[in-house]
Amino acid sequence: MVQPRILIVDDEERIRRLVRMYLERSGFSVTEAEDGPSAVQLALSEPFSLIVLDLMLPGLDGRDVCQQIRQHSEVPIIMLTAAGDEMNRIHGFEIGADDYVVKPFSPRELIMRIKALLKRAGEAEYARTDLQQALTFPELVIHIDARRVEVEGKEVSLTPKEFDLLVYMAQRPDKVFNREELLRDVWNYQFYGDQRTVDTHIKRLREKLGQASALVSQYIVTVWGVGYKFEVTQ
Repeated sequence: MVQPRILIVDDEERIRRLVRMYLERSGFSVTEAEDGPSAVQLALSEPFSLIVLDLMLPGLDGRDVCQQIRQHSEVPIIMLTAAGDEMNRIHGFEIGADDYVVKPFSPRELIMRIKALLKRAGEAEYARTDLQQALTFPELVIHIDARRVEVEGKEVSLTPKEFDLLVYMAQRPDKVFNREELLRDVWNYQFYGDQRTVDTHIKRLREKLGQASALVSQYIVTVWGVGYKFEVTQ
């Protein structure tokens, strides 16, 4: 079994050392970066299963690092943010982060988040699926096993969490989901999470689908006061 490779990006050696220790105990292979430019260079030159990315970095902050990586890669990214740094977390989701952990954090919680995200992203040692191979709708095909989305025959690049959210809703058309359900089942949160995480991902998912097809973006419907549903009217 191939060890999942994790890139830890943080300018504090103490945090990198602590996270490395817990990750290696959990069977992960770990690489470290202490600033933004080296993180981008590593992320784009070597294959990683997931990146743990601090928001405040020298040289290039975490938002810029995330944005540059997202131009070339859909590797799952967990962002480390300071407590109360709400706007930066929201912006992080908008530019492609998949999850966040607030400092100071529990290393065990971080490991749980990493495993949950890798499971959703399709890492072989964590992935379990009994899903059908493809979901087909007018102008939209979702290839579940390949984790690929085509709109009007052209591939649309989604982050792992955007893909998971789309699949989860598309498998249950017309069912209305509240934000708590989506956090629990898509993010695998067994505790209270920030419900705006869902709103931000829905917004970004609609934008990406809408750039390819106005029709497909309309499949994701807001049910005011409740949540969201996947609806095909054709």
